[in-house]
Amino acid sequence: MNAKSLAETLSIQIGHAHWVVNATLEGIDDDAYYHQIQDAGNCLNWVLGHMVQARNGALVMLGQEPVMPVEIIDRYKRSSDAVTNPAGTISPAELRDAFNRAQEPLLAGLASLKDEMLTEKAPFSPGDSDKETVGSLLAGLAFHEAYHCGQLGLIRRTLGMDGVIK
Repeated sequence: MNAKSLAETLSIQIGHAHWVVNATLEGIDDDAYYHQIQDAGNCLNWVLGHMVQARNGALVMLGQEPVMPVEIIDRYKRSSDAVTNPAGTISPAELRDAFNRAQEPLLAGLASLKDEMLTEKAPFSPGDSDKETVGSLLAGLAFHEAYHCGQLGLIRRTLGMDGVIK
């Protein structure tokens, strides 16, 4: 696959995720962002923060400006402590804003992809693979967003709200 084809495909997937996240979070009050669905489960605040943290990393990898300082958003990196209350977290409004502000630069970064970039070694690998490339990491980002969109939808349902995708 060439960079243009991958960028077009990922842009569609990232666009769907963007819509789903915003629709899913519509009407949810700030207190509900800390609702735990199980003892070890993640709440809306952590899941959304984690999505912003992943997008932030993708932006940097694509030569775009991050939407939040790494030292702040890394509170939500993979395997970080669960969020059980607002203390030490980013507010729901700030997370929603950062998620939305990341959309256009993320799409611009994808549009600027070059074929040779796809095979470059990725700056990190979620699976700790020494074979991770920029291309495979970006493909994984689309799956990552879909996975967490599903989590957000399930958490919404546990709050007693209707799902947004019917």
